[in-house]
Amino acid sequence: MTVFAFAFYLFAIAAVVAGLMVVVSKNPVHSVLWLILAFLSASGLFVLMGAEFVAMLLIIVYVGAVAVLFLFVVMMLDIDFTELKGQLAQYMPLGLLIGVIMLLQLGVAFGDWVPSENAEALRSAPTPEGVENTAALGMLLYDKYLYLFQAAGLILLVAMIGAIVLTLRHRKDVKRQNVIAQMHRDPAKAMEMVDVKPGQGL
Repeated sequence: MTVFAFAFYLFAIAAVVAGLMVVVSKNPVHSVLWLILAFLSASGLFVLMGAEFVAMLLIIVYVGAVAVLFLFVVMMLDIDFTELKGQLAQYMPLGLLIGVIMLLQLGVAFGDWVPSENAEALRSAPTPEGVENTAALGMLLYDKYLYLFQAAGLILLVAMIGAIVLTLRHRKDVKRQNVIAQMHRDPAKAMEMVDVKPGQGL
């Protein structure tokens, strides 16, 4: 067995086992840790495929930001897991039904799937000489698909603004800072001079 085949089977088995343990683990903190292992294994598979940039993005974005955010949220929330486990039997039939439907859809899709004639040629097509994988990906995104890339960024921006607007609540019992009032305040009205005589106190 070559080193490439050994690394592939190592990362593939680790990704499958980690994905299974994410679902099976009873402790949500352990599930997040298994999820991090699944991300790392997937990034290793991307490195073996020659997609180093995608592998680094997977580690930096998903492991470094998303998974760590999940971990902190799960550790900070006070969740009653006994109550959640008690509701498991209530939603089990619906969950099994959804799972069976998804498996049937995947079976129909893969059973009818026929690879394209040009797929192998496109996969084996080398990048231009002297151009690395990351540079070729950048040229493709910012040259051929520039407008689609900008449109995706605008959609994400609108979604972010919409989420902020929908969750914004003005509470009257919270003291908020009024910067404009602080900038335009009159020093004569902002302080009061009191002449305190000795021994009188305030």
